Amino acid sequence: MKRYKIGYTTGVFDMFHIGHLNIIQKAKEYCDFLIVGVSTDELVQSYKNKTPVIPFEDRAKIVGALKYVDKVVPQLTMDKLDAWENLKFNAIFHGDDWKGSSMYSDIETKFKELGVELVYFPYTKGISSTMLRDKQ
Repeated sequence: MKRYKIGYTTGVFDMFHIGHLNIIQKAKEYCDFLIVGVSTDELVQSYKNKTPVIPFEDRAKIVGALKYVDKVVPQLTMDKLDAWENLKFNAIFHGDDWKGSSMYSDIETKFKELGVELVYFPYTKGISSTMLRDKQ
């Protein structure tokens, strides 16, 4: 398994569940220092047209309390290159449910030019914040 000095992953992390824990834990296995971007309420509203159940400040505290997380930052934009400009990570980790999407194919190409690897992990099937919200 390849190790990276600084890793980065992002998410909304609304109604924190085992899928969230799986990606964060797996990402930490691959890097010495893990930065996690937590999407702000405004960002989520802008692209999902809904407000998270748990407010940003609480989601950031929950994620930051995990032993796998070295630093939490607000994710203010979906632009991963903007995040790289500020954080200079060596690898970005994401669930494989995004693999092959036009957005991530473009990001993968741009990051390859910068020497940053995009590492996909298996998506945890059968769980999501949307599914939890719908169970009400």
